[in-house]
Amino acid sequence: MIIVYGLKERLNSRKAQLAEIIYHCLNLEMDIPAGKHFIYFQGADADDLYLPSGRSQDFTAIEINLMQGRTEFTKKRLIKMLFCELENKLNLAPIDVEITLKEQPAHCWGFRGMTGDEAKDLSYSIYR
Repeated sequence: MIIVYGLKERLNSRKAQLAEIIYHCLNLEMDIPAGKHFIYFQGADADDLYLPSGRSQDFTAIEINLMQGRTEFTKKRLIKMLFCELENKLNLAPIDVEITLKEQPAHCWGFRGMTGDEAKDLSYSIYR
């Protein structure tokens, strides 16, 4: 599950591009097939979002939930790749982007009627 936060007026025009960039980076860095994760866009009205100091109206926060298992190197490369792609393709300055990876053990995930540690048919490895 992936959640993208920002100002509603800024997110609405970028949803498709943001999803494409996130899916592309997850695929390249973690071999996760495009479209495999659910993405939820949480757009806030301007009066409901207090931006960090020094950030513009383009401020975007991305939270990516993953099963534990990836190496520190892999996670850092994913974060850096996202920064680069967001800047190159959407002109989002790195100062306006925050990325959080949240990991939980596989047994804490539930999908398709089973827990993540019971799934033996994933088309990608969580150990990279």
